[in-house]
Amino acid sequence: MTSEDSLPQKYAYAWSADSELSLPDFLKKYKPSMVQNDTSNSKPWIWVQKGAPSREDTGAAEALEAGAALLEATSERVEEIKNDASIPARSSKKTGAKGKKEVREEVQAEATEKFKDIAIKHGFVSGKWLSFAPADKVDVIWASLAKSLVEGPLAATSAFRVKVATSPENGNASQHLICIYIPDVYDKDAVTEVMKVLLRNHGMNLSGVKSNMYTALGIDSKHPSGLQSTTWKTTAILSDSESKALKEAYFEELAEAKEAAKKAPKPDKPAGDAKAKAKPQLKKKQAEDDPFGSDDDEDEEEAQRKAEVKSKKAPPKAAKRAKDSSDEDSEEEERPKKKKAGKK
Repeated sequence: MTSEDSLPQKYAYAWSADSELSLPDFLKKYKPSMVQNDTSNSKPWIWVQKGAPSREDTGAAEALEAGAALLEATSERVEEIKNDASIPARSSKKTGAKGKKEVREEVQAEATEKFKDIAIKHGFVSGKWLSFAPADKVDVIWASLAKSLVEGPLAATSAFRVKVATSPENGNASQHLICIYIPDVYDKDAVTEVMKVLLRNHGMNLSGVKSNMYTALGIDSKHPSGLQSTTWKTTAILSDSESKALKEAYFEELAEAKEAAKKAPKPDKPAGDAKAKAKPQLKKKQAEDDPFGSDDDEDEEEAQRKAEVKSKKAPPKAAKRAKDSSDEDSEEEERPKKKKAGKK
């Protein structure tokens, strides 16, 4: 397998069951939005491995040799069609002549079937689902996907590894490529099963399935051969309506969970906290403010004795003012009664 799709050995940004860090700690430490390209690896990835795939690739070298020869021949033929003046630019219903586009697509479709035959013959059939996550959401999407692979819904499928692209040195990534590896891109049932989980349980935007052999041969959307760079388009697996229904179910469930969390009653504070924050009783506060105040175990007789001693020591003028104040209060209480009497 190519280095692009091979999990590096003793690589800091890779997690497996043998890793020293737990998966949650690994995901917290290495976030795709925070890890940047470095000088030792111009395009590092962050990897999470569930375990060994259900089937291993065999004969990669032989498959790539045959595939490279086919790719060269296909590219040359596509170029010939482009420059062949005998092939009209457009097809004609009147004459039945095929246009350049039709002739080119026939060559490309034939080559695609030959690539499949080569891959199956030599056992080089692994590949991955491709998805792009926006930079502001990639950390959440990546963490959810990685956990799903190890101990969630994705763990029940044939998917065995996931990886996410890190950030460029300037930190201005608009989106991050995520790959979900599967052992056989030509096993349509297994491919479909993984797709349904990615849509229903993660709401992901999928771009298609790509063979690892295609990646190794450098087949992409800009290749001179004009070959389709993915082994499967999403619409070849599920219809647009089916995909949309699965994603809508995911987002509806997510919205319901958020709403339920808002309405859920907040847990009561521990009794210890309430006790710690309770205001001290008035009597206790007085005792702290006034060192001469009565203690909690002081009896009424002692309190009364102190009050009498205090009143004897009070200055006469203060006593008089207290008496006058008391008389004024009494007058205020009587005034409403006299007013009422006058009305009668």
